[in-house]
Amino acid sequence: MNRYFPPSELIINDDGSIFHLHVKPNQLADKVILVGDPGRVSLVASHFEKTECETENREFKTVTGIYRGKRISVISTGIGCDNIDIVMNEIDALANIDFSTRREKDNLKSLEIVRIGTCGGLQEYTPEGTFICSEISIGFDGLLNFYEGRNAVCDLPLERALLNHLGWSGNLCSPAPYAIHADSELVERIARTDMVRGITVACGGFFGPQGRQLRIPLADPCQNEKIESFEYKKYHITNYEMESSALAGLSRLLGHKATTVCMVIANRLKEKAETNYKTHIDDLIKLVLERI
Repeated sequence: MNRYFPPSELIINDDGSIFHLHVKPNQLADKVILVGDPGRVSLVASHFEKTECETENREFKTVTGIYRGKRISVISTGIGCDNIDIVMNEIDALANIDFSTRREKDNLKSLEIVRIGTCGGLQEYTPEGTFICSEISIGFDGLLNFYEGRNAVCDLPLERALLNHLGWSGNLCSPAPYAIHADSELVERIARTDMVRGITVACGGFFGPQGRQLRIPLADPCQNEKIESFEYKKYHITNYEMESSALAGLSRLLGHKATTVCMVIANRLKEKAETNYKTHIDDLIKLVLERI
């Protein structure tokens, strides 16, 4: 018999919706767009020809609708890999657990998931306004290390090469990064020839973990220089953000297809930032809607 998930593990609200998202199983589409900002959900949904449902709880806002014949759900996650852990586990439960029996379904569904976000560019060729598709993500957050099967889905040689390059090997105070490849078919379909592809580092914070220093000194003031100079096979680290590794890793473990695309709003190498980006990110949204 398929696995049973007790109420303490799978929390279902009285109205039949999943605990955090407040979404019911029939309200989730097979194609999912994730955004960090709840306000960006409305921007994505403004392109839908038809809206089926809209729910909101805390930072999690969901709209499901139709775009050119495709049924799509757009969900806000808030900031950070911890929130991606909530969203990914809950949308997988909506797709692959029978809420009436609390058991895993016989036929498991594979969702297509694209995260649209903003990031900091780390190379000369990633100035403000660049669209980057995360072909590989490296998690400095440690989330995937709590799940069985982590080593089977990660690029262990890449992890070791980066640890050696950063000088973190054997340092108990340093994070244990994990490297995960996005779904190759989805990357090809979404990135095509007009997006930069590379390695994205997902950090557990916006300031110190990304090498930003305000009043607290950094443990490694040279961290960003090391990251910018890292090379592995054909890959360089192109950008910093805060969610892509958890999305790619959990999707791989759960059997879903996922990737992240971001617009660069700050180039860390040139020390430049563009805060008036909201009108330009709609161009990226329209590309993803067309290609998902």
